[in-house]
Formats: sequence, structure tokens, C-alpha cells
Amino acid sequence: MKPSTMTPFIPFSLIVALALLFPGLIRGQQDNSHQRGKLIEFNAPLATKSVSPYCGSDCGTIPLANNDKGDVVGYYTDANVVPHSFLRTHDGEFLSFDAPHAGLGENLDQGTIAYSINDNGVIAGQYQDSSNLFHGFIREPDGKFAEFEVSAAGTGQYQGTVAYSINLEGTVAGVYFDSVGTQHGFVRSRYGNISTFDPNGSVYTMVCEETCINAYGAVTGYFIDSNLTYHGFLREPSGKITILDAPGAGTGSYFGTYAASINLDGTIAGYLVDDFNLAHGFLRTCNGEFIAFELMQASNAPGAGTAPFSLNFFGAVAGAYYDSSFTAHGFVRSHNGEVATFDAPHAGTVAGQGTRPSTNNASDQVTGWWIDKNGLNHGFVWCPDDN
Repeated sequence: MKPSTMTPFIPFSLIVALALLFPGLIRGQQDNSHQRGKLIEFNAPLATKSVSPYCGSDCGTIPLANNDKGDVVGYYTDANVVPHSFLRTHDGEFLSFDAPHAGLGENLDQGTIAYSINDNGVIAGQYQDSSNLFHGFIREPDGKFAEFEVSAAGTGQYQGTVAYSINLEGTVAGVYFDSVGTQHGFVRSRYGNISTFDPNGSVYTMVCEETCINAYGAVTGYFIDSNLTYHGFLREPSGKITILDAPGAGTGSYFGTYAASINLDGTIAGYLVDDFNLAHGFLRTCNGEFIAFELMQASNAPGAGTAPFSLNFFGAVAGAYYDSSFTAHGFVRSHNGEVATFDAPHAGTVAGQGTRPSTNNASDQVTGWWIDKNGLNHGFVWCPDDN
């Protein structure tokens, strides 16, 4: 079972002229986006072919991260609604695996989820045992598992430890749920030393998934305050935390700033939700400047907007936007502002369906999932024209 991140569902698209609404943001270069590249659809070999109420919107194959070699990790649910992790190599070979102590009961939606993979092939993720307790894990390329817990994590149902991101050095970032179910952040060094943290004013801390710790150990994510407003954060390797509020971010319940990815030079990608419930993409440079950008095809309906989810080594962003039907579409925006959009050929075309990118690697290859007309998830890898 994938733990809840408490993020409200926001279909992400926008056509509003942000410069008129929020002059405090620095406008990024804008280019008309266009469909291009090659998209490969795939399913884990043993993934379910139908939707079940026991796995809901998580049924099927869901890739979560790719590394610079083109390897992809994620999870799938089988016909018995048991989640299993998978590794899809750059040449299309599949390996399914489970943590040694994962719950495998039918229709219980427990199992194993791989969230992140580094360029050495080391995978980080979480599993849920037969008591519904979460545990973090690291899987080496030879298949060896290391399970770990944050000492402050609770030991009851739906409590425990979740590993979301791993960097090249083997440092892991994630969250833990304490004995009353409150969520906090942690960083675990390659030697097993764990530091926990919460930004000042946080009542719920989320280290974002997949690409949220860089090679230096800087971590990003977001938190919610007592007014239910979201704020981004940057945690430096020293432990210093900087709170990030993008200009124009809303201050109402479930509005605010969502930091979603950090790269080697400390640039952070994410989105803000304004007081009109519209999402806007942004980049925050290492010197603290915010650069806003939008996709011109996006709808301006409330609850829509442009949402970056991943930022690669060279500053290219991958994310999603939604059209007037609230159907998801993928996009990649290069460091100079050129935009390419893409869709899985068999993706559904109504609200809650479409193409949902997750991460992009240094070669601009994007992985993620698409949702068909029945609500079933399938994997994809998108490659630009020059790959």
C-alpha cells in the first residue's frame, strides 16, 4: 500500500498570464510546446489487467523513477491486489521483487514499493508487513536487502518508515509516522546514521518522492502548517532548513508551495497553488530566485495548472498539465524554455485519466504512467527525438 502524502488532487494546467497576476515572479522563457519524441508503453508481466476496489486508483503498473542509465523502478499490483516492486532495465528486461518480510495477503494491498534508483543501481523504497506497518529498505544490485527503521517511528498500523529518495552516495531521504500518526522527515546516511527533522511551524512534513535528495545530501519537499497552508523547504546537509514560499502562492487551506525535485546545483522545481486554486510551475535557483512558467495548452479552470514533478542534471523539467476535460498530458521543458508535450497513445481522455510523468533523467528520458479509459495504470518511457 502506498502511504498517503496528504496532497490534495489538483489537475495541473493553466493559461492565465501569470505576470499580470503575480509580478513578483520572474518569467521564464516561454515556447509553444508541441508533440514529439517516442513513447513506449509497457506493463509488468504479472500486473493485473482489471481494476479492483481494493487497490482503487493504484491498480496496474506504476513506474516511479528512472536513473541516468535508463533503468526504471516502480511497482505493480497483481491479480490478487498484492503490490510488488519491479526493475525494468534500459533494454526492457523485467525483474519483480519483494522485501523479505512484506505482507502478501490477497486483497490487502500491502506489499513492496520501489521509489527511487541511483546510477549504481541501488534502490530505495518501502514495504508494508502483514500488520500494516511500514518499513524502509535499500536493495543492492545483487539483490541484497537492508531494512531499516527510524527509532522515533510508531509501531502501529499505518505507522513506521518510508524511504522515498536515494542519491549516488547511498544517502536516503524519506518520512516516518510516529505513534500518533504524525509525519516527519528523515535523512539516513550510507552508514546508517539517521537524522530526523521538521521545518519550523510544520504539523506534517513531506520529503517529496523520487528525486528529492541531490548528490550533496540537500533535501527538498513541503510541509503543512496549522492553518493547512503548504510551504516548500530546503534542508541543507548541515541540517539548516530554509522555508520556501513562491511569490503568488495561496494562503488558504491546501494552497501554497510544493517543492518537488532538486538537482546537483541546488535548483528546485515545483509548483504553487494560488488563492484561485490554480497551479503554476516554478524553478527556484540556488540563489533564491523564482522563475515561473506555464504551458499554453493548459486549461484555466479552477483546480487546474502546470505541475513540474522532476528536474534533471541539466535543468530540464518533466511534469503534467491538464486540458479543459481535466485529462493529464506530459511535458518536458528544457533549460532554455523549449517545451515538448506527449501522450500515451492509449490513454483515457476524461478527468482523472491521461499521461502522468514521474521523473526525467540526464538524457531527457521520462518515465511515468498512463491511465486508460477503465482507470487502470500502465507504464511508459518517453524518449526525445535525438535518443
